[in-house]
Amino acid sequence: MNFLPSGICFYLSVATCWLTSRVDSSWWYMGTLGSQVMCDNIPGLVNKQRQLCRQHPKAMQAIGAGIKDWISECQHQFRSHRWNCNTMARDHNVFGKLLLRSSREAAFVYAISSAGMVHTLTQACSQGELDTCSCDPGKKGFSHDSKGPFDWGGCSDHVDHAIKFTQSFLDAKERKERDVRALVNLHNNRAGRKAVKRFMNLECKCHGVSGSCSVRTCWLAMGDFRQTGDYLRRKYNAATQVVMNRYGTGFTSVYRKFKKPSKNDLVYFEDSPDYCIWDHESGSVGTGGRACNRTSRGADSCEVMCCGRGYDTSRVSRATKCECKFHWCCAVHCRDCQEEVDVHTCKTQS
Repeated sequence: MNFLPSGICFYLSVATCWLTSRVDSSWWYMGTLGSQVMCDNIPGLVNKQRQLCRQHPKAMQAIGAGIKDWISECQHQFRSHRWNCNTMARDHNVFGKLLLRSSREAAFVYAISSAGMVHTLTQACSQGELDTCSCDPGKKGFSHDSKGPFDWGGCSDHVDHAIKFTQSFLDAKERKERDVRALVNLHNNRAGRKAVKRFMNLECKCHGVSGSCSVRTCWLAMGDFRQTGDYLRRKYNAATQVVMNRYGTGFTSVYRKFKKPSKNDLVYFEDSPDYCIWDHESGSVGTGGRACNRTSRGADSCEVMCCGRGYDTSRVSRATKCECKFHWCCAVHCRDCQEEVDVHTCKTQS
C-alpha cells in the first residue's frame, strides 16, 4: 500500500511512483532505466524537481526504499479511525482525491511525508549511501551539556543536509503557486521537517579509569520515527483551520479567539468528509468491511466506525500460542492452539 502528497504518491511495485501534481500526474519511476531517462519523461515535475531528480539518483533510490516506512507509520497512527491512511489500490493516485482537499488528513500526509523524507535521507547520509553527504561535519572539537564537557566523535546524523534537500524538492512545486493551498502545503511540509529535528538525541560513550565518565565522546542521533509519528499525530489532533489573509501573503485562524498557528503546528482550510462511504471525489474509501470493536466507546467502536449502518458478526478460528512453559536456560516452549472468536465488520452502504 502506498501514498503521499501534492504531491506525493508512490507505487511500491516493480517501480516506484510518486505523484507531485495537484491532480494526477506521476513523478517518479525507479526501475531498470537510468534516472535521467526517467526524470525527463515523468509528467508533473517543475524544472527544479526534474533537475534534482537527475542530479541525485542515489537520494531518489533511498527515498523510494523508505516510503513504506512512512506509509506504515501513517497507518499505525490512524489504525482505529474511519480514515486509516488508506489507499486506493486501483487508482494511480493511491490516495484518490484526498489531496485535492486541503483537509486535516491531507495536512498530516504532507507533514509525515516531509518528515519521512528527512528521516530516510539522514539515515542514508550516516550509512554512507550518498555521495553528497556523510556524518555531520560541523560536530567536531569540544562542546558541553548539563553533565559537563565532551568531545564530538562517532558519526553525528547530518539532519540539516536532509532538511535542505527535502525542502528544495518538496517545496519547489508549491512555490510555483500563490494560493492558500500552496501556502498551507508549504507550512505543513516545514512542520514535518522540524518534527524530525525535535527528536535528535545526544548519545555518549564514557572513557576513563574503571569506566568512569571523566572523558566523554558524544554524537547526535535521530530518535525512532515512531516518536515523530506520535508527535505529528498530536499536531493533527490540534490542527488549526485557516483562511487566506486579505493581502494574499499568508493565512490566519478561522476562529479569531485562537492563537496564530506556530511553525510546528499543522494547518488546513477545508472540512474533512466523514469517511463513512466510498466517495472518489473526496478521497474516501468508506468503512464498509472494516473491523470494529463492539465493546469499545472510542473511535474504533462499531457505532462510530460503521456510521450507524450496523455490522456483521462472524465466527472465525484463530491460531494462538498457549500452555507456554519456561525451560532452563533460556527458552519458552508453547503449544499452537486454535480458539474461536467473534469478528465484527461494518456493513457496506445500502
